[in-house]
Amino acid sequence: MRRVLITILFSCAFVGLRGQTFHDVEPILQSKCSGCHRPGEAGPFPLLKYEDFTKRLNFIKEVVSTGYMPPWRADTSYSCFANQRGLTAEEKTKILSWIDNKAPKGNAPKKQVVNTAASKRAPDMVLKYPSTFLVKGDNKERFIEFKIPFDLPAEKSIEAVEFVTNNRKIIHHVNYGFYNVADKDIDLNAGISLINTDEDRASRGAFDNYKKQMVYYTGWIPGSSAEYYPKDFGWTLPRRGVVIFTTHYAAIAANEESVIGVNLYFKEAPIKRPVRIISLGSGGVGERDIDPIFMIPPNEERTFTLKMRTPEEQSLLYVWPHMHFLGKSFEAYVVTPESDTIRLINIPQWDFRWQELYRFKKPVKIPRNSIIFMKGTYDNTKNNPQNPSNPPKFVFSEGSMSSKDEMFTLLLIYAQYQTGDESIALE
Repeated sequence: MRRVLITILFSCAFVGLRGQTFHDVEPILQSKCSGCHRPGEAGPFPLLKYEDFTKRLNFIKEVVSTGYMPPWRADTSYSCFANQRGLTAEEKTKILSWIDNKAPKGNAPKKQVVNTAASKRAPDMVLKYPSTFLVKGDNKERFIEFKIPFDLPAEKSIEAVEFVTNNRKIIHHVNYGFYNVADKDIDLNAGISLINTDEDRASRGAFDNYKKQMVYYTGWIPGSSAEYYPKDFGWTLPRRGVVIFTTHYAAIAANEESVIGVNLYFKEAPIKRPVRIISLGSGGVGERDIDPIFMIPPNEERTFTLKMRTPEEQSLLYVWPHMHFLGKSFEAYVVTPESDTIRLINIPQWDFRWQELYRFKKPVKIPRNSIIFMKGTYDNTKNNPQNPSNPPKFVFSEGSMSSKDEMFTLLLIYAQYQTGDESIALE
């Protein structure tokens, strides 16, 4: 009798899957595919409507079956995140069953929903550089600073920030900061608005007059999504100031055009829980404490560690690990003064193309005087297909952002801890 019941239940479930239409799988496809596969994002083609998916059913079946897409490199058995892109076993089964059933469209498809919280609505303000920058196809990396002014009737509470560009594939990474310039004697539009730091050395420092009061600092790396702050968390955009982008363009063989900017999403209520960001390791706090001294000889794999003490009690919202092309694996965890271990992130197979600002499902309490442990392994051998040097060369980390150098970095986005933070959903 039990065997018959199991057979009936399985058959019912199978029939249910066989009867699925695009209407049934669309929420999964939109949340896990369309965030990247849309204009201006990392995906090479759009996946927004029914016809976009049916053009590539065999391809989608292959990448879903193998787990190649959607890309998610963090180990979900180590720690879980609210912005996770990977498919669950149930989601994978639904998609594959729909494809195997000849991908019927069905009736009344649901309204499209994109996967980032910020992108569910139009941005409240877009700060975009007004002209196109020509990236020369001469196989040279470039570091370009762009200044974009803003002057508002009042300060704004920020719910989310989202880097935007027309051409992500040519960008190695971007750092950008928001600066308060309350002094009206300083003309926000005066002087140059672009510095080519490699070719125009005389202009270096031309933006220093605007950088005296930083409000918030963040960035974009390949694969990352919007930075979102729920509830009372966030930061306050001043009424008047500038945003300055430091853009690292990759070496390319043919000319490409680039336009960059940032979408800003406002919330009505004032910010009660200001968020902060700190960078540990290369180019940040504790760079000299990396053990051993950061140097990777040619034809070797080498592992480095860093231990940093937390000076205050924190509610951790995001972790943001960063390495370059020699990265092989990355792990970070916390040991509290009571010797409890808090897992932050483990990436067993680093992939520079698919990084992320990993947002926790709930704030992670980091007690004061805890120790943050970082561990990074690098592969500087010819067996690493991503190695930018052939033959391999000595590689260092001295805060350099060049792709042929390396970085061992962990950025933390956090707020000061308050009782009960552990129960706040960051969805």
